[in-house]
Amino acid sequence: MSNIIAIVGRPNVGKSTLFNRLTESRKAIVDDFSGVTRDRHYGKAEWTNKEFTVIDTGGYVANSEDLFETAIREQVVIAIEEASVIIFMVDVTTGITDLDDEIANLLRKSKKPVYVVVNKVDNTNLELDSAVFYSFGLGEIYTISSMTGSGTGDLLDDVVTNFEDVEEEESTLPKITVIGRPNVGKSSLINALMGKDRNIVTPIAGTTRDSIHIHYNQYGHEFMFIDTAGLRKKTKVRENIEFYSVMRTIKALEEADVVMLMLDAQEGLEAQDINIFHLAEKNKKGIVVLVNKWDLIDKNEKTMKAFEDQIKHKLQPFTDVPILFISVLNKQRIFKAIETALEVHQNRAKKVPTSKLNDVMLPIIEAYPPPATKGKYIKIKYITQINGVAPMFAFFCNLPQYIKEPYKRFLENKLRENFDFSGVPIQIYFRQK
Repeated sequence: MSNIIAIVGRPNVGKSTLFNRLTESRKAIVDDFSGVTRDRHYGKAEWTNKEFTVIDTGGYVANSEDLFETAIREQVVIAIEEASVIIFMVDVTTGITDLDDEIANLLRKSKKPVYVVVNKVDNTNLELDSAVFYSFGLGEIYTISSMTGSGTGDLLDDVVTNFEDVEEEESTLPKITVIGRPNVGKSSLINALMGKDRNIVTPIAGTTRDSIHIHYNQYGHEFMFIDTAGLRKKTKVRENIEFYSVMRTIKALEEADVVMLMLDAQEGLEAQDINIFHLAEKNKKGIVVLVNKWDLIDKNEKTMKAFEDQIKHKLQPFTDVPILFISVLNKQRIFKAIETALEVHQNRAKKVPTSKLNDVMLPIIEAYPPPATKGKYIKIKYITQINGVAPMFAFFCNLPQYIKEPYKRFLENKLRENFDFSGVPIQIYFRQK
């Protein structure tokens, strides 16, 4: 199971600040969802070589006290169901409020590890004030200042002890998942491809309630579909359906080899899609973009190209991704989508022989060497591919520290031009020769 930390708590206790600190980012994803203003953050983090996903349950309903509190309660319920560890954040400057008490009641009933984190503890007096939070009966409390970062190291040391090192299960079949916002047609695509014969397998312990593994073996293609649909528990998850789908999406994404990101042609690429795309890229997954409901768009001969350019512009800098325009309803190009996903899977596993790599790349580097920095000339002498789940290359040179991002991108583009890594993130490292 994937390692997910959910940060829960009232608004304004500092959840987003802690989130930004853990994921080393400064970004909030803002998504307008049927008249509800919400701020949803999820990102990748790492501590002592353990990787995990952090979710800030920041979204709440504006302008209604009742709805507002209900939404927070619902998010806590979902977090209890879906996350591996829960950080319950409170504010030392306000003490315990009724809403804190309610959240604590929900958490006491949960079987998940809960860490009570008292924020805004900036001096010794406040350290003493924080003792009041022991009254929740949720065990040890952790005092931090998410602004300065003090105390977060001790907290994370304890949190990561709950994560198991998940061994990659040895399955030779490619694992493909379809992800996207609610109602873009994910389940319809899987049903259309499977026909009536949905052979549902969940052989992996503990994954039954995370995702359905469907064995696909038709028309000469064989792989595992990872489907997250249809497994919602019957909790009252109305307002937070989008938050729920995000949790599920992250789990499916972490299990898969290739991610098919599905968009609605009428709505285009939205902030949440871009965020999921970059999460897939960071997780080194193969990616194919599917634009569904293409039959509903008024088109001329330029529409497709314009739409494709617009998507690629929003996905920069990683734009070497196949984009297919499909209609699940009319079964238009849905089998092409599978073929493309399997090609991307092959690209992800591609190994380029060292001799060929050097024969192709060294002349290019000689013609366009890295720009000299501080009067020093950089010489790249040798290139090799490093073993890994996705393509990684080491360039050996005399002064690796002087190579800048633009040149790194230039090399990546040349690797893509010559060896076809379409749909796959490439990593480039410079090593001292």
